[in-house]
Amino acid sequence: MTTAQSYRRMVNAGNKIVVGLQRLGVAFGPMQLLTVPGRRTGVPRTFPIAVLPIDGARYIVQAYPKAAWVANVRAAGEVTLTRGRRSSVARLAELPVPERRPVLRRLVETSPASVGKRFVTTGLADAPTPDAVAAAAERIAVFRVEQS
Repeated sequence: MTTAQSYRRMVNAGNKIVVGLQRLGVAFGPMQLLTVPGRRTGVPRTFPIAVLPIDGARYIVQAYPKAAWVANVRAAGEVTLTRGRRSSVARLAELPVPERRPVLRRLVETSPASVGKRFVTTGLADAPTPDAVAAAAERIAVFRVEQS
Protein backbone atom coordinates (compact mmCIF):
# COMPACT_ATOMS: atom_id res chain seq x y z
CA MET A 1 0.00 0.00 0.00
CA THR A 2 1.36 3.44 -0.93
CA THR A 3 1.64 6.33 1.48
CA ALA A 4 -1.21 8.10 -0.32
CA GLN A 5 -3.45 5.04 0.00
CA SER A 6 -2.77 4.56 3.71
CA TYR A 7 -3.28 8.29 4.30
CA ARG A 8 -6.60 8.12 2.44
CA ARG A 9 -7.74 5.17 4.58
CA MET A 10 -6.90 7.07 7.75
CA VAL A 11 -8.76 10.15 6.52
CA ASN A 12 -11.81 8.09 5.51
CA ALA A 13 -12.01 6.68 9.04
CA GLY A 14 -11.74 10.20 10.49
CA ASN A 15 -14.39 11.44 8.07
CA LYS A 16 -16.93 9.08 9.59
CA ILE A 17 -16.32 10.67 12.97
CA VAL A 18 -16.59 14.20 11.54
CA VAL A 19 -19.88 13.35 9.78
CA GLY A 20 -21.30 11.86 12.99
CA LEU A 21 -20.34 14.87 15.10
CA GLN A 22 -21.68 17.34 12.52
CA ARG A 23 -24.97 15.44 12.37
CA LEU A 24 -25.20 15.71 16.15
CA GLY A 25 -24.85 19.48 15.78
CA VAL A 26 -21.19 19.78 16.78
CA ALA A 27 -19.48 22.26 14.46
CA PHE A 28 -15.73 22.79 14.55
CA GLY A 29 -13.02 24.42 12.49
CA PRO A 30 -13.82 25.08 8.84
CA MET A 31 -15.53 21.70 8.48
CA GLN A 32 -18.98 21.45 6.97
CA LEU A 33 -20.98 18.65 5.40
CA LEU A 34 -21.37 18.93 1.64
CA THR A 35 -24.40 17.04 0.34
CA VAL A 36 -24.75 16.63 -3.41
CA PRO A 37 -26.77 14.24 -5.60
CA GLY A 38 -24.67 11.40 -6.98
CA ARG A 39 -23.96 12.02 -10.66
CA ARG A 40 -25.12 8.55 -11.72
CA THR A 41 -27.77 7.63 -9.16
CA GLY A 42 -29.12 10.97 -7.98
CA VAL A 43 -28.90 9.63 -4.41
CA PRO A 44 -27.67 12.35 -2.02
CA ARG A 45 -24.03 11.84 -1.00
CA THR A 46 -22.52 13.59 2.01
CA PHE A 47 -18.85 14.43 2.45
CA PRO A 48 -17.08 16.38 5.21
CA ILE A 49 -15.30 19.27 3.59
CA ALA A 50 -13.39 22.37 4.67
CA VAL A 51 -14.94 25.64 3.52
CA LEU A 52 -12.03 28.06 3.51
CA PRO A 53 -12.23 31.85 3.72
CA ILE A 54 -9.54 33.31 1.45
CA ASP A 55 -9.33 37.01 0.61
CA GLY A 56 -12.99 37.73 1.33
CA ALA A 57 -14.50 34.75 -0.53
CA ARG A 58 -15.20 31.17 0.52
CA TYR A 59 -13.62 28.24 -1.32
CA ILE A 60 -13.67 24.47 -1.33
CA VAL A 61 -10.45 22.84 -2.55
CA GLN A 62 -9.94 19.27 -3.72
CA ALA A 63 -7.42 17.51 -1.48
CA TYR A 64 -7.44 14.03 -3.06
CA PRO A 65 -7.12 12.80 -6.64
CA LYS A 66 -10.33 11.43 -8.16
CA ALA A 67 -12.48 12.73 -5.28
CA ALA A 68 -16.06 11.63 -5.93
CA TRP A 69 -17.52 14.86 -4.58
CA VAL A 70 -15.71 16.85 -7.29
CA ALA A 71 -17.35 14.89 -10.12
CA ASN A 72 -20.73 15.06 -8.37
CA VAL A 73 -20.50 18.85 -7.88
CA ARG A 74 -19.51 19.34 -11.52
CA ALA A 75 -22.63 17.42 -12.55
CA ALA A 76 -25.02 19.02 -10.05
CA GLY A 77 -23.89 22.63 -9.59
CA GLU A 78 -25.92 23.14 -6.41
CA VAL A 79 -25.13 21.58 -3.06
CA THR A 80 -26.29 21.75 0.52
CA LEU A 81 -23.72 22.87 3.08
CA THR A 82 -24.40 21.99 6.70
CA ARG A 83 -22.52 23.31 9.70
CA GLY A 84 -23.78 22.00 12.99
CA ARG A 85 -27.58 22.30 12.76
CA ARG A 86 -27.62 24.99 10.06
CA SER A 87 -27.95 24.15 6.38
CA SER A 88 -27.94 26.31 3.28
CA VAL A 89 -28.12 25.70 -0.44
CA ALA A 90 -25.13 27.01 -2.37
CA ARG A 91 -23.84 27.05 -5.91
CA LEU A 92 -20.23 26.00 -6.36
CA ALA A 93 -18.49 27.76 -9.23
CA GLU A 94 -15.36 25.95 -10.41
CA LEU A 95 -12.47 28.30 -11.03
CA PRO A 96 -10.57 28.08 -14.32
CA VAL A 97 -6.95 26.94 -13.89
CA PRO A 98 -5.40 30.45 -14.08
CA GLU A 99 -7.73 31.68 -11.31
CA ARG A 100 -6.93 28.67 -9.11
CA ARG A 101 -3.23 29.44 -8.87
CA PRO A 102 -3.44 32.57 -6.66
CA VAL A 103 -6.09 30.93 -4.44
CA LEU A 104 -3.95 27.82 -3.95
CA ARG A 105 -0.84 29.91 -3.32
CA ARG A 106 -2.69 32.01 -0.71
CA LEU A 107 -4.16 28.88 0.92
CA VAL A 108 -0.72 27.35 1.47
CA GLU A 109 0.83 30.68 2.54
CA THR A 110 -1.78 31.30 5.23
CA SER A 111 -2.33 27.75 6.51
CA PRO A 112 -0.36 25.42 8.75
CA ALA A 113 2.44 23.50 6.98
CA SER A 114 0.30 20.35 7.07
CA VAL A 115 -1.95 21.81 4.34
CA GLY A 116 0.85 22.02 1.79
CA LYS A 117 2.15 18.60 2.86
CA ARG A 118 -1.30 17.06 2.29
CA PHE A 119 -1.16 17.99 -1.40
CA VAL A 120 2.21 16.21 -1.65
CA THR A 121 1.09 13.14 0.35
CA THR A 122 -1.94 12.69 -1.89
CA GLY A 123 0.12 13.12 -5.05
CA LEU A 124 -1.46 16.35 -6.26
CA ALA A 125 1.64 18.54 -5.84
CA ASP A 126 5.39 17.93 -6.06
CA ALA A 127 6.37 20.03 -3.04
CA PRO A 128 4.52 21.60 -0.08
CA THR A 129 5.44 25.17 -1.03
CA PRO A 130 2.95 27.84 -2.15
CA ASP A 131 4.53 27.98 -5.63
CA ALA A 132 4.56 24.18 -6.09
CA VAL A 133 0.92 23.81 -5.06
CA ALA A 134 -0.07 26.73 -7.30
CA ALA A 135 1.83 25.09 -10.18
CA ALA A 136 -0.32 21.97 -9.69
CA ALA A 137 -3.55 23.95 -10.27
CA GLU A 138 -4.56 21.86 -13.30
CA ARG A 139 -4.75 18.80 -10.96
CA ILE A 140 -6.55 20.53 -8.05
CA ALA A 141 -10.18 21.58 -8.41
CA VAL A 142 -11.10 24.82 -6.64
CA PHE A 143 -14.71 25.93 -6.20
CA ARG A 144 -15.95 29.34 -5.03
CA VAL A 145 -18.99 29.05 -2.76
CA GLU A 146 -21.83 31.27 -3.97
CA GLN A 147 -25.23 31.47 -2.33
CA SER A 148 -28.09 30.28 -4.50
